[in-house]
Amino acid sequence: MAWLEITIDTTAKDCEDVAAFLTAKGFSDLVIEDQAEFETFLEENRAYWDYIDDKLQDQLKGLSRIKLYLEDTDIQGMQRLEDSAAEGNLTMTVNPLAEDNWEESWKDSYPPQEVGDTLVVLPYWLADWETLRKKIILDPGLTFGTGAHPSTQMVMEKMEQVVKPGFHCLDLGSGSGILSIAALRLGAETAVGIDIDPKAEDIARENAAYNGFSAPEFTALTGNVTEDQALMASLAAREYDLVLVNIVADVIIGLAPTLPGFLTNRSTLICSGILDTRLDDVSAALEKAGLTVTEVNAKEDWRCVTAVKAF
Repeated sequence: MAWLEITIDTTAKDCEDVAAFLTAKGFSDLVIEDQAEFETFLEENRAYWDYIDDKLQDQLKGLSRIKLYLEDTDIQGMQRLEDSAAEGNLTMTVNPLAEDNWEESWKDSYPPQEVGDTLVVLPYWLADWETLRKKIILDPGLTFGTGAHPSTQMVMEKMEQVVKPGFHCLDLGSGSGILSIAALRLGAETAVGIDIDPKAEDIARENAAYNGFSAPEFTALTGNVTEDQALMASLAAREYDLVLVNIVADVIIGLAPTLPGFLTNRSTLICSGILDTRLDDVSAALEKAGLTVTEVNAKEDWRCVTAVKAF
């Protein structure tokens, strides 16, 4: 099946109105590429971002346009679009796209991802891939945590050294559940994954099921441990051999005062998602909270910190 890509150039000021006009004319699934909207999104979610891909920002620089796609055989749809463009005084460009199986081609972006010495992250459609490594099977299209990011890789590499059979693990900011699943694959007895996003709870539980894990081995929860005292108390009532925090520097700093409550004198804390420029800030916050940094690992611009309770 061949498709046509239609691009309608507009301005940041008019982009929303043009999108509403096209939707009213019966055209849905619009793709909006607008620098101003992207920057507004970043500003409103600043607490969750320490790093934005410069290439992506460069691609969006000065852009404000809307794209939609029609089958090249949809003559009536194309005529309706041309009539709508004339009515709305819109300028559009039509480009044919190479014939391809779009429903499957996106999967090429998720090959097996070997991590450390023993682990491999696989998309669910490659669950039967032959390997001697321990498999972590995920739906990679749902949320953050596919094993490709250096911050996640460093945590998993450190976990290979730390996790022992029978461990109990706590994963704060669990996202896709990848680190909890890795802990169980490495021999942990239980893992609890917590994320502030309620969608992550269902996603992590679904990914755990791909790997054959469910309660009581794996528990997924939604909550904010810095604000929910009842959640904090219920979690702190358990003992954890390993606590994982793979988020961003500012969130780790905000969590720092609560982290000792999850740790015993035998526990290990692994924090990642830290840009090299924020390492000193995170280390200082952990030490102020009563923790001792025992190791710092580096990969590209990212740092992973291992810490224990100060004696």
